[in-house]
Amino acid sequence: MHLLVTGAAGFIGSAYIRTALAPGPAEVSHITVLDKLTYAGRLDNLDLTHPRLSFVQGDICDAELVDRLMARADQVVHFAAESHVDRSIADADAFVRTNVTGTQTLLDAALRRGVDRFVHVSTDEVYGSIATGRSTEEDALAPNSPYAASKAASDLIALSYHRTHGLDVRVTRCSNNYGPRQFPEKVIPLFVSRLLAGGTVPLYGDGKNVREWLHVEDHCRGVELVRTSGRPGEVYNIGGGTGLSNLELTELLLKVCGGSWDQVRYVADRKGHDRRYAISDDKARSELGYRPLRDFESGLAETVSWYRDDRSWWEPLARGPMA
Repeated sequence: MHLLVTGAAGFIGSAYIRTALAPGPAEVSHITVLDKLTYAGRLDNLDLTHPRLSFVQGDICDAELVDRLMARADQVVHFAAESHVDRSIADADAFVRTNVTGTQTLLDAALRRGVDRFVHVSTDEVYGSIATGRSTEEDALAPNSPYAASKAASDLIALSYHRTHGLDVRVTRCSNNYGPRQFPEKVIPLFVSRLLAGGTVPLYGDGKNVREWLHVEDHCRGVELVRTSGRPGEVYNIGGGTGLSNLELTELLLKVCGGSWDQVRYVADRKGHDRRYAISDDKARSELGYRPLRDFESGLAETVSWYRDDRSWWEPLARGPMA
């Protein structure tokens, strides 16, 4: 069985490749990675010597290239996306192009080439901010940032191809991911890299915005369960279960990195900053047997250790521009 995986030179996609290439009952015969290699995609995230892996540099909006690759794919796992909220606020164009038009280009090719299965990877941000409780797959979408709106649009387009054309589409929506090899614009690697370098870290607003945290390996196991055992036309939330305010997260990071509160700088809040995300993953647990295996405290400690030991990976990135 041949998989086409988009965006797999990035943080989450490359972790998924390692999951999918691992020996097991659902072993994949070959994986083709399609990645544009934007600022967040890196070839050294992939083992390009692996005999069951091939890499193609290209844009998911390139209909001719996508069609050619789709012709030899049995299934698709679609990670490719612009994903940084601050960048989407500054300039939404790339987010609409990649996340919406790129997804539609892939779906058209998958339908035309008779692909068996299309897994579309999305985010809990499409539900918007909720004061209490947990968002379920049946809740209405209420995105607030241009990034979240572009992902919500791509979710709906993907599901429409199932309902209109009968394409086997499965959608996943995850909590905030963390782990090794995450580009240092996201909050955990940003804070870790700056603290390890003895610098300061920016804390938005009052620091009371709440996010749930999911280790990237648990996320990838969830995506693989949806690919192998999920139902066509369904949405599955993949949660981590650890909800923390940004203040609480900062305190943990200071402790693990050996930093102090005098390294924290409060900055003006992000425009339209969602107050709280929380999702219910009961459906994935009951239908697929999903559950996160990595507890946050030890997972965070291991992640910080990786950044401490692999400075050559992130130091050149941390010196570059980050929104």
